[in-house]
Amino acid sequence: MPRRTSHTNQGSEPMASTSPTPSEPTRPRGRPGPKPGTEAARRGGLPAAAKYGPDYYRRIGSAGGKAVREKRGSDLYVAIGKKGGDATKRNKGLEHYTRIGHIGGSRRGQSAKNGQKVTANGHPEP
Repeated sequence: MPRRTSHTNQGSEPMASTSPTPSEPTRPRGRPGPKPGTEAARRGGLPAAAKYGPDYYRRIGSAGGKAVREKRGSDLYVAIGKKGGDATKRNKGLEHYTRIGHIGGSRRGQSAKNGQKVTANGHPEP
């Protein structure tokens, strides 16, 4: 039985290679960011925080919080806080609250000694 040959290259010319050489990194078309293997990619490109600034993240965080509050209600945040408090109590014990209470009380006393008024959370009043 005769051997079948490929129909794609029946001419006498060799086929041109369509695959990139190892020195040419490949990437999908339309992918954002610096080209892999370049100096910009090694440095990580422009960090998002430098590109958008901290105010941008405040705005989107606030918008996300408002959306969650509207959709799920403020009781969600109460439940999250209770779970967090229970986890801290379970992991660190009740002694943790005693210890941080003493630290806060000592700070409040020091500030009062210096003549500064202190807010309820232990910070000096402006």
